[in-house]
Formats: sequence, structure tokens, C-alpha cells
Amino acid sequence: MAGTAGHGADGVGVPDLPASPAMGTQSPIAQSADIPAKTLFSSVKTPAPLEARAIGTYAKGCLAGGQRLPVDGPEWQAMRLSRNRNWGHPALLSYLERFAQDVRRLDGWPGLLVGDLSQPRGGPMESSHNSHQIGLDADIWFTPMPKKRLSRDERETVSAFSVLLPGTLSVDPKIFTADRIRMLKRAASFGEVERIFVHPAIKKVLCETTASDPDRSWLLKMRPIWGHDDHFHVRIKCPEGTVGCQPQAPPPSEDGCGKELTDWFALLTAPRSTTQTPPPKPLTLDKLPADCRTVLSASRNSAIQPAAK
Repeated sequence: MAGTAGHGADGVGVPDLPASPAMGTQSPIAQSADIPAKTLFSSVKTPAPLEARAIGTYAKGCLAGGQRLPVDGPEWQAMRLSRNRNWGHPALLSYLERFAQDVRRLDGWPGLLVGDLSQPRGGPMESSHNSHQIGLDADIWFTPMPKKRLSRDERETVSAFSVLLPGTLSVDPKIFTADRIRMLKRAASFGEVERIFVHPAIKKVLCETTASDPDRSWLLKMRPIWGHDDHFHVRIKCPEGTVGCQPQAPPPSEDGCGKELTDWFALLTAPRSTTQTPPPKPLTLDKLPADCRTVLSASRNSAIQPAAK
């Protein structure tokens, strides 16, 4: 993406990370066995000066050579800037630029409001997501981009609105209109897109409104999941030739409009259990791919190193 230099202003003034463990046994990184990985990765405000590489799985990995999505583009505005989560693999930023251009030019959508991508070096986050760890995930609001450029304060306070009828598991037809269906179809039309996560009620409407379409293959990419009623979550494939990026297995069904969708609604309407289950222990650095230690410890003053072959 043009103008997406990976060593952006968000990290100015942040102290360098400790030296790599290979450079000294006293590094705090080497002593981090009990520190949650989310604490380590969320504290780093700059990308790793390494060749771009998505490492591990979407929910257990990290990002080398991350690039920052510009706050403002011709067809998008980045939201929630204080989170510093508008970083991604160059392949994701390229996708977002092309999708934003096409959905505006071909479908008349005003422009994208883009939520979370990844942290500068990926990895687990302190809140909101289990995935978004390797720079290949992006949240896009169903709220259209306004004509004006939002201030930094507005980007923190403006809310994405739900497309569901309040208190129901049905979409509001006054909000979830044909233009949003076209937007989702356009988002799925790119070959690098692996999955798009949406609320089950949205998937249901997509199945119903496209029943007579000759090509329904794009529906397979629309995966129902909890939440996702005010935004959709795009996930792209591991970039070709990337070593260490682990893809997901292909979705199991032809279009996901049958039993899979019925099962989701059964889950959503089932009585909630009152049993308190302890939260899972947070991931520690030793549970992530070994290369994530290098990503975390790379100094922002280091020369850019090539990706591992």
C-alpha cells in the first residue's frame, strides 16, 4: 500500500526493547517465562525491523515487519487510534486498499471505517481479540465513512452501530440493506480472502437473499460467529511463500447455509449456563512460535534483516 512505511510515528520516543536472548542471558525477554505474552506485545509501540512475515497461527503467533495502515486514505479512515492496532502484513494493507477502492467505485459505498488490525509486532492483545495476531486480520465497520475527516477524539468516541433489531437475532432491514450485502460480496471476491466473520443473523440473510444466484461460492467465506453485528472481520490467507505461517483448514461445508447455520442459532438461543468456569491461562512467550522471541526482541534501530528461509 502506498504510504504505509512500517516505522511510523506511533512509536516515536519509545525505548528500545532489550537485546535478544542470544546477545545476553540477562535480557528481560529471557526472563519472561511467567509474563503473559499479551503484556509483552502490547507494550511495544514500534514494528520489528525485519522482513515482513506472518508467523504462527491467527490465534497464536506474531508479525515481523509490520506496516501501519495510514490514518486517512482516499477511501478509508482508521478508528480507535489510541489502541495502536492499525498494523498489518503488507499483503493485508494491499487488500484493504484495493477493496476500499473497488467497493466505492463499483458499489457506491462511501468508504470504509477500519477498526482493529494487529499490534505493531502482532501477538496476543490485552483485550478484545484472541486472533488478529499475525497481521492478516482486519475489522471493518458496517457504519459508512462520513464525508468529513473525523478528529482523533471522534475516532475514539464514535460507535459502530449494530445491524440487528434491538433484542433480537434478526437483522434490521432498514439498516442491513442491499448496499451492505454488496459490500460483503465485494470483500469476499478477492482470492486472498480466506474467511469473513459475521453474526449468524447476517449469514442467514445472505443465504436467503442469494438463494437464486447462480454463483453462491462466496457464501462459504462468510463464517457465522458470536458478536460481529456491528462490523465484519476479514481474514486473508498466508501470503504465498511465507515460511512459518500456518493456514486454517478449509471450511467444512458447501455454502454454510444448512445445518451449520441452524446449529449456530441453537447455540444463540440455548439457556445460558450459570456454572462459572475459570478463565484460561494467558499465553506466555514460550507457547508462541520460537521466532516470536526474535520479533519481540528486535531493536527498532537494527538494520532490516531478511525473513527466515
